[in-house]
Amino acid sequence: MKTLVTGGGGFLGLYIVEQLVARGDDVRVFCRGRYDQLDALGVETVQGDIQNAADVATACVGIETVFHVAAVPGVWGSWKKYHGINTVGTENVLAGCRTHGVSKLVYTSSPSVVFDGQPHLNANESLPYPDSYLCHYPHSKALAEKTVLAANDAQLATVSLRPHLIWGPRDNHLIPRVIQRAKSGRLRRVGDGSNVISMSYVENISAAHLQAADALTPDSPAAGQAYFINELEPVNLWNWVDEILTTAGLPKVGKSISTKTARKIGAVMEGLYTVMRLHREPPMTRFVASQLSQSHTYDVSKAQRDFGYDPQVSIEEGMRRMEPELKRLGAG
Repeated sequence: MKTLVTGGGGFLGLYIVEQLVARGDDVRVFCRGRYDQLDALGVETVQGDIQNAADVATACVGIETVFHVAAVPGVWGSWKKYHGINTVGTENVLAGCRTHGVSKLVYTSSPSVVFDGQPHLNANESLPYPDSYLCHYPHSKALAEKTVLAANDAQLATVSLRPHLIWGPRDNHLIPRVIQRAKSGRLRRVGDGSNVISMSYVENISAAHLQAADALTPDSPAAGQAYFINELEPVNLWNWVDEILTTAGLPKVGKSISTKTARKIGAVMEGLYTVMRLHREPPMTRFVASQLSQSHTYDVSKAQRDFGYDPQVSIEEGMRRMEPELKRLGAG
């Protein structure tokens, strides 16, 4: 299969590339720069800007399946940035697929596209998109997902996957930030510590992308559908954070802040950073306060039924594989 992976040099994207190469697929990667890991894998790299339609179209020439993983994450920044990369970038990918006859598109979305500010317990795909969002990332991703699903037809089969809280070796975002905050003494438990979450070990999620692509045809159940994908059993968020810190050789989280206080601080911080036009992320936002204090768990039975999603790496095994990296981060 001739495949294109946008954002193939990133955390999840690189795992998808590795799994495609391992099974013998012909892989092209679209990304902004050069990556030694991609060169070592021997894949073709096309450099460009996801916001440039011509760049994206060039990368789609001769491709059968596109894995659109490229996105800007985070909870702070301008609407222009998030909309340009996450929404317009996705529109460019769809246009490139149409122009060059790509038959399958697997889009990497997020459960945050349906986050309505409330806890989610074993939620399924019937959750509607909310009327408003607490930050630009989920809003821009929701607009992109809607466009992807609406594009599904007999010529281009599309599917959207919503992994929740991706983690694992080589994580360059979530776990390093947790450890950095803990080492600087700024990590606080938000809420009463009882909230449970679904997690997504990165190798399981990359495998799910391949499974979805293999099952995707215009007449398959997956065509035009969105899916939650994560581990089958949820975990207590703050127990898991404590396990990460302990493995890294650091003390467990010792201080707490109430959800109400965290949200108030987040609102004030957002206002100050907006007025002062500060580009760095505030230490707290309303979105982060909600995510750290509420339960968010998702039912994956639809993915199991429609394309055989079956996570092979347990949370325990994932932690074992991460141990050397956690110790290095803790000591660094």
